[in-house]
Amino acid sequence: MRAFIRLAAAAAIGLGPYAGTAAAQTYPVKPIRIIVTFPPGGQTDVVARAIQPYLEKHLGQPVVIDNRPGAGGTIGVDAVAKAPPDGYLLGVGPMGALTVGLQEKMPYDTLKDLVPVSMLTTTPFVMAAPLSSKARHAGDVIAFAKAKSENLSIGHGGIGSAMHLTALLFNHMAGVDIPLVPYRGSAPVFADVVAGHIPLGIGDNTAALAVIRSGQVKALGVSSSKRDPSMPDVPTFAEVGVPGYEAMGWFGVVAPAGTPPEIVAKLNEAVVGALKDPVVAGRMRAVGAEPTPTTQEEFAQFIRREIDKWAKVVKQAGLKGN
Repeated sequence: MRAFIRLAAAAAIGLGPYAGTAAAQTYPVKPIRIIVTFPPGGQTDVVARAIQPYLEKHLGQPVVIDNRPGAGGTIGVDAVAKAPPDGYLLGVGPMGALTVGLQEKMPYDTLKDLVPVSMLTTTPFVMAAPLSSKARHAGDVIAFAKAKSENLSIGHGGIGSAMHLTALLFNHMAGVDIPLVPYRGSAPVFADVVAGHIPLGIGDNTAALAVIRSGQVKALGVSSSKRDPSMPDVPTFAEVGVPGYEAMGWFGVVAPAGTPPEIVAKLNEAVVGALKDPVVAGRMRAVGAEPTPTTQEEFAQFIRREIDKWAKVVKQAGLKGN
């Protein structure tokens, strides 16, 4: 019996290099969970649910959406970073949580603890105000702030989120110091703008378009370098007083570091296929998000460039980035 055990152990050791490959070849054999780092109703959630049916069909397993909002997306991304690297727990990470953290201590390192799968979408952000606001566009906001003639503050989607960084860059490039108020995502920001509880809000197109098109708020500007086709009458920040301003939000799929390359390749193929599907792409564009499929390496290089860009913004704002 002891001899048999020794032989079995030796055989297992001998198969070691092939065990991961075999698992990758059969992947997936059970449901896959995708952590969405913002609440239901925001653009991150809409984008994840848009690709969900395609992934299920392509991978042959159920795909479960798990909303875990908080801390600008870092709570959800941290859960992915600490998950087993087997391809069964993924995350939809936002720009802020994957590039520069503003928490006292970041619980993960994007470049060491995560592996990029593919970018999902890019989108500009929108500044909006209650209908009672005197501001016609973002240029008026800058004038009010410099004259100290209005009690201003800007709600955004959470500390370290892309919306937070967009607002920081607006303050810095416009030469103003409007207080920034964190929320748990874009939807609650614009709910408070509608109710008049906060004078300004910056958030994603999905949440903004619903209240803009229904006439509940007024749009004051968009963060892209060109006007957003989904709201062509709204000027860019660059047009109304902040020359050269551009900030785009983006989301991408990430997996825990150490996930077998074969599994990452399968996931990239599935995600890219979903983004190129006309039905999926149409659902995304309907809420102001532009599908942006990439290879794994393209996404990795993009993340590195974004880390460098936003680290400079945080430093210029006098804040501590991680």
